[in-house]
Amino acid sequence: MDKLGLIQSHFKVSRALIGVVHLQALPGTPANKLDVAAIASIAVQEARVYEEAGFHGVMIENTHDRPYLKSAVGPEITAAMSVIGAEIRRAVALPLGIQVLAGANSASVAVALASGASFVRVEGFVFAHVADEGLIEASAGPLLRYRRAIGADHIRIFADIKKKHSAHALTSDLDIVETAKAAEFFGVDGVIVTGVSTGERTNPDEVNAVGRAVSVPTLVGSGITAENIHDYEYADAFIIGSSIKQDGLWSNPMDIERTRALVSTFGE
Repeated sequence: MDKLGLIQSHFKVSRALIGVVHLQALPGTPANKLDVAAIASIAVQEARVYEEAGFHGVMIENTHDRPYLKSAVGPEITAAMSVIGAEIRRAVALPLGIQVLAGANSASVAVALASGASFVRVEGFVFAHVADEGLIEASAGPLLRYRRAIGADHIRIFADIKKKHSAHALTSDLDIVETAKAAEFFGVDGVIVTGVSTGERTNPDEVNAVGRAVSVPTLVGSGITAENIHDYEYADAFIIGSSIKQDGLWSNPMDIERTRALVSTFGE
């Protein structure tokens, strides 16, 4: 559990709901159709829905940029996400997070610093795994040095462990609890446990085992619904982006009633 009180100090609650804004495809990516101003306008509208529903934080992710580049993106992506993040910061009071796919962790920190965000979600913090994009190697050492070098130590790093959309045969002899402990040892601010793919339910037993084993916050990173949110006794925060969309599909528009229902259930 969060023995350091980071969730309370950051989100002003003991357990937090963090809503994901899946940005429309950004300039230079295969599915791009809109300019940055239009993408930002949609993102701000979604962030406001999360705020009005009672979420405690919001984050942006370049989810529609498929297929993703591995561990690096072009300057057009970091520039666009910085602009969009800054627009959201002006529009809503919620703490803002950044994730730049896939595994572009330094870019995430750079966007966070430029846009006034306060946390990032990263991949490949410790150990290696094979993702859709190829082999993702550990980034903790260079990432924390980069954060220090640009004066961004105030930006919290929440890292996926045994992340979704990946094969973990390389570390099959290492259970998820030991992976979480390694991330904590390497200076992570929080660990994220997920299901096998976007929108897939996260195993409550894994979440609870990790939550009991580490002192940093344990976040659930996929598959949270109004029906299962109470299954995660040791979770300190929930990152939610699919179940509150129409028909529970991440690529659909937000469903305001689903969003409100999840907040209502969470408060029970």
